[in-house]
Amino acid sequence: MCVLVIVVDASWSMAVAERMSATKGAIMSLLTDAYQRRDRVGLIVFQKDRATLVMPPTNSVQLAQRALSNIPVGGKTPLSSGLKMAADILEKESLLHPEIMPLLIVLTDGAGNVSMGNFAPLEESYKIADRITKKNITSIVINMESAAYDQGLASELANHLDAPCLSISELRAEHLYMAVRQASGSLKRSENGK
Repeated sequence: MCVLVIVVDASWSMAVAERMSATKGAIMSLLTDAYQRRDRVGLIVFQKDRATLVMPPTNSVQLAQRALSNIPVGGKTPLSSGLKMAADILEKESLLHPEIMPLLIVLTDGAGNVSMGNFAPLEESYKIADRITKKNITSIVINMESAAYDQGLASELANHLDAPCLSISELRAEHLYMAVRQASGSLKRSENGK
């Protein structure tokens, strides 16, 4: 079984209605699949100056639907805050349930512009991403930037997370489903190989 934490960028850069509805659709398909596999899913949204735990890890699709319908949108992009909260939750879950495999999915354009501390926003985000990788948390990055404006920031974040980076055009449910299955499949293989 997995505990899956989905981190969603809800800043102005993500506020385009089409992108947010694609995001919500993909998350719902993930949640439905997770529910069928008895996985637990948590949801973090980051925007303005903070990350918010919208839904602690659960296997309730109803709770998730309610949480998704109330995602606030707008403001700056505190990417490092979202990553840190996800890392903290996955670490806590791993201590409470060592048999459960941690999985992180980040939906963002990667353009963090708010720091928690003294580092530049992107540098801080990459430091946290490197720490997540060292903790052997499997990650997937979904690049929510349209190709015309893509600066490669989601790809750079994926490099630091040692994660695949899917583009918004691949955000159809079945692609995301397959990526998650492959990630959790590779998790199972690495666990069995221990």
